[in-house]
Order: sequence, then structure tokens, then C-alpha cells
Amino acid sequence: MIIDGHVHVWPDKIAKRALGSPGDGLQRFGDGTVASAAETMRAAGVDRSICLAVADTPERLESANRFVGSLDPELFIGFGSVHPARTPEENVASLRDNGLRGVKVHPLFQGFALDDPRLYDVLAALEGEFAAVFHVGPEHPGDPRGALATPAMIREIALAFPRLDVVAAHLGGYHAFDEALEAVNGLDVHLDTSWPPGIASLDPARVRAAIASHGPERVVFATDWPMADPATEIASIRALGFSDEDTDAILGGNFARLLKLPTTTETT
Repeated sequence: MIIDGHVHVWPDKIAKRALGSPGDGLQRFGDGTVASAAETMRAAGVDRSICLAVADTPERLESANRFVGSLDPELFIGFGSVHPARTPEENVASLRDNGLRGVKVHPLFQGFALDDPRLYDVLAALEGEFAAVFHVGPEHPGDPRGALATPAMIREIALAFPRLDVVAAHLGGYHAFDEALEAVNGLDVHLDTSWPPGIASLDPARVRAAIASHGPERVVFATDWPMADPATEIASIRALGFSDEDTDAILGGNFARLLKLPTTTETT
């Protein structure tokens, strides 16, 4: 089973506006709609996708979570949003009400820092029940918003909440590879492999060394679709030269274990 651990979709009527225009050096590999995501998955051989909601304001929490919770569970696994301007109880209730398995935290879009005490209160309520995918790093080199979500902050979260299943996106720090190696590599957290426009834009030898030192059993395949092409990303992971067992674990087995999912595509 191949699981893409980092996918963004929106309702058809807002997908174009929500997706916006690509940044420098980036392109889109779909239009952000559910139909486009499903078509891309079929073409690439992806079996399941983790769809990440991001509520940019506290008022949009319920609608964002309701949408990802309504997606076809045969293809999509919904990860909801949390917002520190809402109480921990309100955040958890919204996730449970919509049958969501985890959350996405994106400080750059949501306007708070990963070390915000209010977020810590929410994470304490999530611990032991929900997985949490964190955006880490600036959107582009020199982006001052990167100070809201640093690899060092992920390290502090991992140490403060040992029962929280932490997934640090972008190998632990987008445009902060060296910083992530120092602060996050080797911690008991999962790293996702998303790195738009593609992981092949990094030195493969350095990526392989980082994954090997962190432990392939704690790395999960991810694309940040529609910011990268899943077929190309799968090929890039296979080209790293890990054993078949480790490669299969990265491409899907590790996330399946994390979420206690079946590890094959057979139905029972």
C-alpha cells in the first residue's frame, strides 16, 4: 500500500482561490479539487491520501473539519485543523464529531507560533488520541514567517508531549535542512518527505544519509500535492536505494502502522 501523507484538497467552489498562484520555481500538479486528487492518485498508484485541513481563522474550524471528514474513506483519510484561539475542548470536539484521525498545524497560514502556550494546551488535549502533522520552516528562503515554525520548536514539542504522534513535514524543516538535521533528526518523531517542487531538488546522497540516521521506520512518504507530482516523488524515494522492506515502509507501511491501518489494499 502506498500512502501519500501530505495532500491538500478544497471544496470545488473555493479550490482555485484557496490554491492561489504558485510561488517561484513551483508549479501545480492538479487543481486542488477532490476529483483531481483522486485522478492523480490513480495515475501514480497511490492507494490512500492523508488530506490535511487548515483553518486560517478560528471561525473556519468547523467547516474545514467537516469537509475533510466528509471525503471518501476508501481513498482519503481526513486530518483536521486546530486553532489555539479556540479552547482545547472545542478543538477536540470538532475532530471527534467529524471522525478525524489527526490534525495539521500550519503556523505560517494560521498566524501563530509553534511555541504559543495556547497551542501547547491544545496539543496536551490531543496527546494519546490524534496524530499531528506540523509544517516546519519558511515557505521560501528568507521568509520571515519561518520564525513561527522552526525545527527547534518541533524538538521542544516532541520532548514536551512524548505521547503525541508528531509528523514533522518537509524532512523536519522546509528550506531548513541543516537546521532540521541538528534539531530533529534522531528524535522519536516521524519526518515526511514532502519538499516542493520535489525531493529530487535536494542532494539524494544527503537525503539518504538523513533518512538512514533518523531511521527509515520513522519516515513517511508525502508530496504536498498539488505542489508536487506523486509519481515522480515515488520514483525519487525508490531511487534512494533503501532495501525493499524499508522502501515499502516509507511509502506506506509506516503511516499505516501509525494510524493502525491495514497494510495491504485487500478488503476484508
